Amino acid sequence: MNLLILKSNIRTRKKERLVARVLDHHPSIERWTVDREDVDHVLRIEYHSVLTDADIDALLRPFGLYCKGLPE
Repeated sequence: MNLLILKSNIRTRKKERLVARVLDHHPSIERWTVDREDVDHVLRIEYHSVLTDADIDALLRPFGLYCKGLPE
């Protein structure tokens, strides 16, 4: 299992639900969480094939969301 740790602008439950609509159905993503209390609103994604922070950002951008890689 691989792990992406991303800084995001997912600050509300409404935005989190938008993310769920995209990430819950992605074939490579096993599990994901958002820490909305963290200053960086950390999005953690566990995945099992090739996936990059740029891939996730491209999926979320149409919804007005962004993410950027953080060091592990």
